[in-house]
Amino acid sequence: MASFAKIGLNNKVIEVLSVHNNELLDANEVEQEVNGIDFLTKLTGWAIWKQTSYNGNIRKNFAGIGMTYDEDRDAFIAPKPYASWILNENTCLWEAPVAKPNDENNYNWNEETTTWDLVDNS
Repeated sequence: MASFAKIGLNNKVIEVLSVHNNELLDANEVEQEVNGIDFLTKLTGWAIWKQTSYNGNIRKNFAGIGMTYDEDRDAFIAPKPYASWILNENTCLWEAPVAKPNDENNYNWNEETTTWDLVDNS
């Protein structure tokens, strides 16, 4: 199955649908994104679709409702979780300005202090 994101105002993802791979095949039996878009446009009447993939091979991240399609990066980007976080241009994922401790403890991000706070699991 191939997945496609329905793109609305401000390039927001408003729906994600799956299409059988056969709908993407061209005359040479090669999958073409445009064929999936044509299929969905005829089916739904909506013309703006972008293919997405669970493994990130297409457009960096799997599209989800509320994410944004960035045309310049050709990527799906989640909403920024905190004002201080920075977009990693390679992965198009948001990252804290301070690395999360790499140990067996659990941490929550504290935007006020821009630090990782240890979670008390007791």
